[in-house]
Amino acid sequence: MIALEEARGRILGALSPTPAETVALPEAWGRVTARPVVARVTQPPADVSAMDGYAVRAGDAVAGAVLRRIGEAPAGHPFSGMIGAGETVRIFTGSFIPRGADAVLLQEDAREDAAGVTVGEAVMAGRWIRRRGLDFSEGEALIPSGRRMTARDIGLAAACNHPWITVRRRPRIGILATGDEIALPGEPIPAGGIVSSNAHALAALVRAGGGEPVVLPIAADDRAAIAEAAQAARACDMLVTTGGASVGEHDLVQAALGPEGFALDFWQIAMRPGKPLIWGRLGATPVLGLPGNPVSALVCAVQFLLPALAVLSGLPAGAPPTVRVLTGAAIAANDKRFDHLRATLAEDAEGRLVATPFARQDSSMLATLARADALVLRAPLAPAMAAGSEVEAILLAQLGI
Repeated sequence: MIALEEARGRILGALSPTPAETVALPEAWGRVTARPVVARVTQPPADVSAMDGYAVRAGDAVAGAVLRRIGEAPAGHPFSGMIGAGETVRIFTGSFIPRGADAVLLQEDAREDAAGVTVGEAVMAGRWIRRRGLDFSEGEALIPSGRRMTARDIGLAAACNHPWITVRRRPRIGILATGDEIALPGEPIPAGGIVSSNAHALAALVRAGGGEPVVLPIAADDRAAIAEAAQAARACDMLVTTGGASVGEHDLVQAALGPEGFALDFWQIAMRPGKPLIWGRLGATPVLGLPGNPVSALVCAVQFLLPALAVLSGLPAGAPPTVRVLTGAAIAANDKRFDHLRATLAEDAEGRLVATPFARQDSSMLATLARADALVLRAPLAPAMAAGSEVEAILLAQLGI
């Protein structure tokens, strides 16, 4: 068995980002930029008013002065003339500042009647004017390469006049569940069988990680069936199998893929749950073999598949992010395997996060994992801890799963 950190390092070190592709801006949300987004325009394109009011020359706009209105300039309809001494133009938020003006008199600080516009409060030069390029300038790199596009980024790219964005192709992840005993939800369950949950859970996790799941038909415990299904995934960026990764007579993933050219890198990790994990390559396709146990498969996916998706997407990747929390109960000493305790989260009276592990940590209990808010991490040979001790935890909601 190898250590969890070494296993993750070997997996991530073997992967490269997917190729770039250009997509319409609305389709770029959640995608990772493959090149910087550079402004094609200047924003604002000219000096504009920040408020509704009157464009004035600050030297003229003293308290009590009466100015002559010579026009108005709604947003999108610039005033073509020039403001001279004692003159003003009615403007609105977003209006271009007319030539000759150097300030904005707020409408609430002015009174307009037949005599003209009376200044109620003096203004200073530059007041309520947004200068040209205040937000950004043409040629400025605003969104870096390697950033997952948010709604805010989409808005910024649109303001930069980009109808198309160059992003990394979503990683295509083949998902192959194996086993005579499993059936898809809603299908007849074989004698002695169970309903398969892994393919659906992993597909959802892949989507949360920015990938595109390709769920393959279930493969029976038959070498030829597993090999045939795996071949169908050669066009994917990675093949993820579940089940058949251990050492039983019916754990056939390695045996089935070996004759197809599968090159094993490592097998078995010193972690719980999730010891029987396979990593290798089937030709050019990386293969991650997860345990068939649904809790083990998902915990392994958190530690290995999500970081792998980040690398394939062109993002920096490493261990899942953790936070320091307090334990809500005493925790026994750990053995030689890196442990993941499923736990609920709450806040104490001082607003600190408290993680309370479930009393039963059996790796077959998917309902317990679904109710969990966090995975409390325990290093190999970690000593016993009293309630209230500090530990590291992975917050599952932070991962979008």
